[in-house]
Amino acid sequence: MSNIYESAEATLGFISSPCLAKVELRMACRGISDRDALSKPDPCVVLKMQSHGQWFEVDRTEVIRSSSGPVFSKIFLVDYYFEEVQRLRFELHDISSGNNGLRDADFLGAMECTLGQIVSQRKLTRALYKPGNTSGKSSITVSEELSGNDDYIELCFSARKLDDKDFFSKSDPFLEIFRMNDDGTESLVHRTETIMNNLSPVWKSFKVSLNTLCSGDQDRELKCTVWDWDSNGKHDFIGEFQTTFKETRAELEGKQLQWECINPKYQMKKKNYRNSGVVILNHCKIIKMYSFLEYIMGGCQIQFTVAIDFTASNGDPRNSCSLHYIHPYQPNEYLKALVAVGEICQDYDSDKMFPAFGFGALIPPDFKVSHDFAVNFDEDNPECAGIQGVVEAYQNCLPKIQLYGPTNIAPIIQKVASSASEEMHTKEAMEYFILLILTDGVITDMADTREAIVHASHLPMSVIIVGVGNADFTDMQILDGDDGILRSPKGEPVLRDIVQFVPFKDFKHASPAALAKSVLAEVPNQVVDYYNAKGITPKCMSDYESTRTFSP
Repeated sequence: MSNIYESAEATLGFISSPCLAKVELRMACRGISDRDALSKPDPCVVLKMQSHGQWFEVDRTEVIRSSSGPVFSKIFLVDYYFEEVQRLRFELHDISSGNNGLRDADFLGAMECTLGQIVSQRKLTRALYKPGNTSGKSSITVSEELSGNDDYIELCFSARKLDDKDFFSKSDPFLEIFRMNDDGTESLVHRTETIMNNLSPVWKSFKVSLNTLCSGDQDRELKCTVWDWDSNGKHDFIGEFQTTFKETRAELEGKQLQWECINPKYQMKKKNYRNSGVVILNHCKIIKMYSFLEYIMGGCQIQFTVAIDFTASNGDPRNSCSLHYIHPYQPNEYLKALVAVGEICQDYDSDKMFPAFGFGALIPPDFKVSHDFAVNFDEDNPECAGIQGVVEAYQNCLPKIQLYGPTNIAPIIQKVASSASEEMHTKEAMEYFILLILTDGVITDMADTREAIVHASHLPMSVIIVGVGNADFTDMQILDGDDGILRSPKGEPVLRDIVQFVPFKDFKHASPAALAKSVLAEVPNQVVDYYNAKGITPKCMSDYESTRTFSP
């Protein structure tokens, strides 16, 4: 059984993707043995990352002379990807005096871990192991901090006495804001809605990240343009003005800001031209938006639950054609998907105990159909020890059940939602629930499932569905809100998009890490969206105002 687990785990590779954040790693060591009675070591830490089974050097610290307990000033800046298992290796070397190379250095020990483990614990201390897997008294501590932040600004604009560009009615104005880039190009930051037939519009307030607005440069020029909307797309230019984020901050101090909207052509041709209207900043508020890492660093745990499809359409597990067939060396698609996703999530769960459920099977002792039975057959404690424990429970239960049907997943969504509902009432960011559903076919309780998902969208919970096998999963796309808003049978829309559906066959010839990346890519934003919308701050930052707003 362990061979299957290790085989699936070993296929996880390193994939480049847009990083979620950059983290800073700081190193310190203790208990390094002296070279001899007269000299202490000159330690240096080398950071390596694993890619396709090979270790590659990323960076190294400075050499600290004569120290058995060095605290290094060098900071390792590492891109963080939630969707991937990022394996790190910290090697400690004693660099001989006058030589900063590793060729003649003495290897003092190494520590291996994942970046996820460091992020979730914030400070990780482990023994340094030498060849032969022996550990001495020396240890290394790796501390992690976020690099920068990405707060938001909420703005609300209005205008007064804009030029009338229409013959038979008044202008239909909208406002565009552009960020001026270092290379002279412009990037659209925001476009307001159009206010029809109104020369003194009040546009809706909007939020934009400070990074998007000005790339962190308060003095970066912002160009604001007002247009008169036309249905043919050839909008009429009304006027423009320039400002900066630094200038808009004055509104926070109670100063009313307004700008003359200027049409340069009119300004050149008309002697008595003053402006084409005035644009007013009605409201400016800086909003602290906490990141996924800040919630994890604040103690938020990812509660990972697995639900496995045991319907008859999977085929007899004793037959090699079955999707549940257990090959002695090659993991089936269920195991590949389970390990690929579980390997990521387990780093964010301190006790590494994962509930595992099955649905669509006749279970002992009375062999009645169940859609939410514990895979370990312990209904009072369905948790398994680690991902390997889930794998073992899955393999052990196959001979004891009878595959049946139908494919109903609403009961298992409701079960996890019940736990998430209890967490919601704590009003703290302590537990976020991820439900991984592995199924071989289109579900048969679509109406109940839609109802369950709409309810779950109000809870600290995300649902990942992986379609296993070669079935046509087209109808399952309705559950993934990427192409539209999912609604309950009564018409109630989801509060937020919490479902990600992926057919495993799309990743059949790719590394399982690609599958993990695809299905987990949206989770960090889902976590952030939930807690920020509820006004829930990371636990270690509870001294911030509950409104998450502040003046600079």
